[in-house]
Amino acid sequence: MKKSLIALAALGAIAGAAQAQSSVTIYGTVDAGVTFSNNNVPASNADTGNRLGGSKFGVGSGNIDTSRIGFKGVEDLGGGLKALFQLEAGFNTDTGGFEQDKSLFNRKSVVGLGGNFGSVLLGRQSDVLDDYGHQYTSVKDFGNFVGSPHVGDRLEGSRTQNSIRYNSPNFSGVTASAIYGFGEEAGANSNGQAFGGGVAYDNGPLGAYLGYYQSKAGKNSADTAPLFQLNPVAEGNTMNKTFSLGASYQAGPARLYGNWSRINVPEQYKQNIFELGTDYALTAPLHLLASVQHTQYSQTGNTGGNNSKPQVTQANLGVDYYLSKRTDLYTLASYAKGKNGAPVGDISAPAVQGETGKSNQTAVAVGIRHKF
Repeated sequence: MKKSLIALAALGAIAGAAQAQSSVTIYGTVDAGVTFSNNNVPASNADTGNRLGGSKFGVGSGNIDTSRIGFKGVEDLGGGLKALFQLEAGFNTDTGGFEQDKSLFNRKSVVGLGGNFGSVLLGRQSDVLDDYGHQYTSVKDFGNFVGSPHVGDRLEGSRTQNSIRYNSPNFSGVTASAIYGFGEEAGANSNGQAFGGGVAYDNGPLGAYLGYYQSKAGKNSADTAPLFQLNPVAEGNTMNKTFSLGASYQAGPARLYGNWSRINVPEQYKQNIFELGTDYALTAPLHLLASVQHTQYSQTGNTGGNNSKPQVTQANLGVDYYLSKRTDLYTLASYAKGKNGAPVGDISAPAVQGETGKSNQTAVAVGIRHKF
């Protein structure tokens, strides 16, 4: 009997040690709100050239933060080495459906190793511009509500599949990252490939970053969010070159930030995005938000003889009130104005344009976000 008790105690100690050496965390975000936007193309007039835009009310998901559920784990392998994994699926709170495509873990599915050398992860994952966007730009405050300006420059978050990513350790506030995505096309290894990298400094009140991403067209492109193309890009040719740099500074209750991104779809168009903004903590739970973006296009491809330079200016205001560390209420408003044919609003369904190529749109969202 005594030996049995000793054996059970030993097994319990071993199991406890094993449990302490590995862990799995379930986490997520649920975000939804009532939304309004005007000057949308009416469904009944979508193909008639009607230039009178319609207003739209609805319940939107992921206004300030994409709704998601995820699992992440770590196992201590000894000697400072750890096994890592993370699986994350995005969904629409308003419908319960998948956020983007029909992939189960569309936001992230990675496994790898970490240690004093940093970490190496394999699978479907975001590149470093996504990290910088959620840390140093308006994406941190307004999230997806900012819309088109930060979709193109990847600061809102775009995925690279079939990829390997290295993240460096922190050297007194300096970190670096590099990613490579395989096109996986036999006999044409450069088709569909993607690569990028960046470096950031975050120490005390000051944060700054610079990053780059480039991808090529292919049957199985590693870049899951290719930019809009005036003409289809031939396989093996570059379809995206994106560079971004920015900084933020915490001055008392106010976080001030600014950034610039340059997008290049070779032989078609270039795009410059400038942004300034602030997050002012009026009280600990109450934050006042403001940002402005100015986007300039330079078309070099098939423009039908139009050599004008389309541009959009967008102003955003918001109030974010934290009921707790995990739950907040928000009200966001945005006004965007474009000219010379520049798309305004959702790039996949832009606002109605007038005969002179001018357009504008107002958008409002009132909602709630809960993190777990």
